[in-house]
Amino acid sequence: MSPSMQGVLVLVTTILVFLTGAPVAFALGAVGVSFLIIFQGFDSLHVAAETLYSGLHDFTLVSIPMFIMMGAAIGSSPAGRDLYIALDRWLYRVPGGLVLSNLGACAIFAALTGSSPATCAAIGKMGIPEMRKRGYPDAVATGSICAGGTLGILIPPSITFILYGIATETSIGRLFLAGVLPGLLLTGLFMLWTLGYIWYSGFRAYEADFRYTWTEKFAAIPKVAPFLLIVFAVMYVLYGGIATPSEAAGVGAAFCVILAVVIYRMWNPKQWWTILRSTTRESVMILMIIATSVLFGYMLTSLYITQTLANAIADMEVNRWVLMGLINVFLLVCGCFIPPAGIILMTAPILLPIITAAGFDPVWFGVIVTINMEIGLITPPVGLNLFVVNAIAPDVPTKTVLWGSVPYVAMMILALIIMSIFPEIATWLPDYLMGPAVEAK
Repeated sequence: MSPSMQGVLVLVTTILVFLTGAPVAFALGAVGVSFLIIFQGFDSLHVAAETLYSGLHDFTLVSIPMFIMMGAAIGSSPAGRDLYIALDRWLYRVPGGLVLSNLGACAIFAALTGSSPATCAAIGKMGIPEMRKRGYPDAVATGSICAGGTLGILIPPSITFILYGIATETSIGRLFLAGVLPGLLLTGLFMLWTLGYIWYSGFRAYEADFRYTWTEKFAAIPKVAPFLLIVFAVMYVLYGGIATPSEAAGVGAAFCVILAVVIYRMWNPKQWWTILRSTTRESVMILMIIATSVLFGYMLTSLYITQTLANAIADMEVNRWVLMGLINVFLLVCGCFIPPAGIILMTAPILLPIITAAGFDPVWFGVIVTINMEIGLITPPVGLNLFVVNAIAPDVPTKTVLWGSVPYVAMMILALIIMSIFPEIATWLPDYLMGPAVEAK
């Protein structure tokens, strides 16, 4: 059987296995081992254990559980509630101020946790009931939280960027910096759409004469400010060359845990158990996906599927932007069925030589991939944020949540177009602070 036919067979089998609902790590491992046995015999399994181990034999991976613990400590505390309240009291007079507060809280909380589901859950638990209570349409209340939650994988620190950096051997520090301006751009587009929609509909959540006092406006800030300082400190030591990503993540996680205990009095062992259990479960899940994706990639390479695909795309002789358009469509389709971690670890090593040969910046491409993954988080059938919002507001029909998310998907596609026209939005900050990419270590 030719490598092309083997590739088609692997693709169809992988999609079918994912559609069964099997965990990503087990699905990748099962497909990888099965095809190695089928086409190379049982002798090929001698390298399976070594390949799995090599997938985890990277010190950079230590940063993943540390950043996850950082997010778990913040997510288990009332920090999301305080952040939401603080923003609401400053933006309440703006049309759609409550939705803007939620989007702003999502953007800031994303920088604290680096997790989309955590961002969606922490802000949504407070924001969705409050927006519905004040009369906002269900579609706007749920759709804005779905979209705002996706910022968790774009605004640094981001687990998605860490995985992309490991898979493509791209500087994680540059990727983190590259996500800052696109994250702000996407947050601005979300807010712009919301502001225009609410203003056009003439909706007001507060009476015209309602006012918050200055004391009320500043009341929630002292509790949130220390967490924001930690994020800025982590970014500073990381980009200033003071510490590696693993070291910065470890210190950030330690300080977040200490602040959660000191500020919110989280002395109860049950609360600590929740943080540790959440950290362990998500870390093991991601690390297992990394290990099995390496095995899956080894299977693709040993069967010459990767090389055949790369040569076929290179021989297409199409305009590089047509090629990028096809890659985006491919990523969007994958995002509808496979979680972001699985997509990045499976596709990034294959796509990297193709996009670099076409003259695209791998750091810029990392941001493009991440925005595509954001779209996948709010599109069926595997849109994770849709399930999180459905759990928060089970009485809101899924159809309503989907329609509420559609305008924000359009904003993400607009962001992709803007990023393609002005790639400096992603590349300027890392080049300015860390020097041109060719000089990066």
